[in-house]
Order: sequence, then structure tokens, then C-alpha cells
Amino acid sequence: MSRTDVANFVLTLARVYSLIIIAYILTQLFFGFGGRMPYNRVGAAVLAFLRDTVEPYLRIFRRFIPPFGMLDLSPIVALIVLQVVANVVANVIAG
Repeated sequence: MSRTDVANFVLTLARVYSLIIIAYILTQLFFGFGGRMPYNRVGAAVLAFLRDTVEPYLRIFRRFIPPFGMLDLSPIVALIVLQVVANVVANVIAG
């Protein structure tokens, strides 16, 4: 495994985590606008997975960025920071 492969893996991991964050944001918007899902085990497991993987990361940014009314900017900042850090780490690894 070369250094470029490891750098590409880091970038891919950041992209996948970004997609998970976006999916979490969209589900929260859906529920925020009054959407309801019928209860089933698969849906509950997916929502629990999204919450358990995204909330610890977003909590870091929510400590410093208060919501502006109903608008929460912390996921946007979290996505930007994730992409910047992933690019920096990948560039350092690729050398």
C-alpha cells in the first residue's frame, strides 16, 4: 500500500462521513418540519446509527457556535472543517 493509497483512503473516509452528516441533517429537517415515519426496526436502527455517529462530532462545534433562532450553523462549519482537515492530512501523507 503506497502513501497515495493511504491519502486517497483518508479523503474517501472524509467524504463518506460528510455524506452521513448530510443524511443526518436531512432527517432532522424532515422531523423538524413535522414529518413522521412509521416505526419499524430498520428505520429506527438507521436513525440511531446516524445520531450515534454524527452527534459526538457536531457537539464539539455546538459548544462554540450557538444556533441563530431555528438555524443551526454548526453542521456547515463541521463539514468545512472536516474537508479542510482531511485535505491537509492527505497532502501531508502523500508528501
